[in-house]
Amino acid sequence: MEIGYARTSTTEQVAGLDAQKKELEAAGCSEVFFEQVSSVQKRNELDKLLRFIRKGDALVVCKLDRLARSIPDLVKIVETLESKEATLCILDMQLDTSSPTGKLLLNLVGSIAQFEREIMLQRQREGISVAKAEGRYKGRKPTARSKSDQVFDLHERGVPAAEIADQLKISRASTYRILAAKRAIQDGSKTVQS
Repeated sequence: MEIGYARTSTTEQVAGLDAQKKELEAAGCSEVFFEQVSSVQKRNELDKLLRFIRKGDALVVCKLDRLARSIPDLVKIVETLESKEATLCILDMQLDTSSPTGKLLLNLVGSIAQFEREIMLQRQREGISVAKAEGRYKGRKPTARSKSDQVFDLHERGVPAAEIADQLKISRASTYRILAAKRAIQDGSKTVQS
């Protein structure tokens, strides 16, 4: 039996998840496990699938990066499949581990994918270092929460919430939320004092 696994990193990637499901069903998967979670988080559906899979079954994925986050992760998944006498099929590579050639190719492809990721991360770190040295790296864009002290200061000076939002370039909803949180804290401390 072919058992599919589909994954996207975020809940916003609905179209990507739907496309994977359709591709897996077209490939003959009678059962499809899917989840919307980052590969570095606990993947409950993948764990369920690995408990569910039986001798002679095949785990089918659209792409390798939807299944494994690293070579050790891939090796662990493949070892679990082998211990259950099941195989792995990766559709976009037409790779099937039911043959010795398929197993060899999986190891090669996995190693290359990990190498590419490590090179990309190294280049990213180098680029950030150069940008910092040149004063061009600003870091992550500040959030409304990081401007809460400024919101409080302006509000205490009598500036209306709508104007605070415009001045600090944050939404009005964020401004009201910050002010409401401050009021809740103040009301809570008044209750404790009485």
